[in-house]
Formats: sequence, C-alpha cells, structure tokens
Amino acid sequence: MKGWEFTDTNIPLKLVEKPDPVAKPGFVVIDVKAAGLCHSDVAALEDPGWIGIITAHPMYMGHEMAGVITEIGEGVEGFKVGDRVGVCPISPKLSAEAGRDWAVGYQCDGGYATKCMVPEDCLVPLPDNVSFVEGAAATDAGMTSYHALYVAGGAKPGMKIGIIGIGGLGQFAAGMALIDGCEVHAVDISPEARKLAQEMGVQYVYENASDLVPAKCDVIVDYAGFGQTTTDALEAVNVGGKVVVVGMGVLEATISTRSLILKRAQVVGSCGGTAEDIKAVYDYFATGKLKPLLHTITFDEIPEGLERLKRGEVKGRLVAVI
Repeated sequence: MKGWEFTDTNIPLKLVEKPDPVAKPGFVVIDVKAAGLCHSDVAALEDPGWIGIITAHPMYMGHEMAGVITEIGEGVEGFKVGDRVGVCPISPKLSAEAGRDWAVGYQCDGGYATKCMVPEDCLVPLPDNVSFVEGAAATDAGMTSYHALYVAGGAKPGMKIGIIGIGGLGQFAAGMALIDGCEVHAVDISPEARKLAQEMGVQYVYENASDLVPAKCDVIVDYAGFGQTTTDALEAVNVGGKVVVVGMGVLEATISTRSLILKRAQVVGSCGGTAEDIKAVYDYFATGKLKPLLHTITFDEIPEGLERLKRGEVKGRLVAVI
C-alpha cells in the first residue's frame, strides 16, 4: 500500500509505500475509497503541540474515510468482506483501554492511504445509496455537526435553530435541520457562504450573529467560535434556550452573566461525536435531500489540498477520491 506519511511538525507529507496491513484480532482492513481533508491536519503539520496527540508518527495521516472491507480479523462480528463502511475516527474501546482518545490517523495509520486497518467499533455501515465521498465527509464534519446540534443542543423538528458559520460543518447542520422541518436562521460574514445558505433553502440569512436577536432561536450552534459570535449568540437565544459552541476561531469569549441568569440559558461545548452520530448523518444522506458542498480531488493532490485549506480557499469540504 502507499500513503501520505506525517513525520514531524513543519515537514511536508511524503508519499511512502509500506507492506499491506494484516488484520489483527478485533480489526478489519479496508480499501480506502475516499478520505476527507480536515483543518486539524493542517494544524498538526504546523503546531508542535499536536505531537503530544499524534503518538504513532511517523504514520499515514487522515482521520475521515470510507471504503470497502477486504479482510476481517479474528473476533469481528457483524461485518464481512465486501461491506461498504465509513470509519468513526475515535474507538471507544481502545480509548477506554488507553485512558485517552484513541483515534485513527493519530494512534495508527490513517486514511490518506490506499488501505487502512481499523478497529471493529469504528465501523459504520454505509448505505448503498450514499457515496463514498459523502461517507467520508460524514465521519468528521457531518458527525461533529450532528452531535453539536442534536445531541449537545437537543434540537427537535419544528424548533427555531440558529447556525453561526455556514462552512464545512455549519452547512451540514443547516441541511439536516431543514430536512427536519426546523425554522433555520443562518449567519456568516462571507457573502459566498450566505449565498450558499440561500441556495440550500435557508429562508433567514444574516451577516452578523447579533442579527439573530429578533428570531429568538431555541438553539444556536456557533460553528465559528470567534468570541464575539458566542457572546452575541447568548444575547440572541430565546429564554430557556441553549448555545452550543463548536468552533475555535479564537480560544476565549466573554459572555453576559446577566443574560445567562435572567434567560435561564445554557452554554455548552461540543467536540466530535460517535459512530451513532455518523449513522444518523448517513440516514440524512440516504433521503437524497442532504447535499453539502463537497469538492473532490485525487489521491496525489492531498498535500496541495491541505495547502488550499491553509490558505482559506475551500468552501465546503475537500474529499480525496482514492
């Protein structure tokens, strides 16, 4: 197999060939068909702080993938060779054993490769009418968006929902909320992003989070996280409402304790998600109505794709077809 190998901070990814993996007990091997590119990989290539998280380096990078099972390890049940699957980045079983998050592409070779060995509990069946590109994008962007809106946020059909940031994550959330019949209010400072929201069918689109005040949303999810966006979200949310913070555009925000108390509001954080969240996103894709902006590139273009992410040139999500 071959893949794009991470060795250390500020060293470009290198195309490296290795022997094909052999499935260990509790693991399967997949032929990777699509791999999503993530901003966290850009950060890992630049920020030495990530070395404490990426414990397996040198290793193939990539934690968003979908593919076809080619080999089953001892003890694996419920899956067979030929199954189409997506891969949840984090293994609950191995995380519990390690006492910290254990993730594909961090603690073992990841999806920027032609093959990958993954734990059984990371596997999510991919419906036949959901593409590998959609399947890969759902394993991080979709999962994180869904968990923030529906699990942390408690969104229900018919609610008034505020979505701050119509980028790689927010577009998933807006699309799923529309499918559920929610009244969606979208915010983005980018004219292109606001246009995308309108094209998706969002009726109420604003430039600033402070513009959400008249809407009195039940749940507002801040996928941008630029400090002021979180502050404004709390000022705008309805009495008894909830603000969910996902984005980390900046690492600090100042909120009004007056609004927090008098509104009896909640401000909660959300990070990542679970295999069940990915399955839920696949169900939305299977309706044919969830259509986030996904751009495909080739396997050989992965390093340049990460550079495009770094330069802020990508609207939506990049997915490499392998």
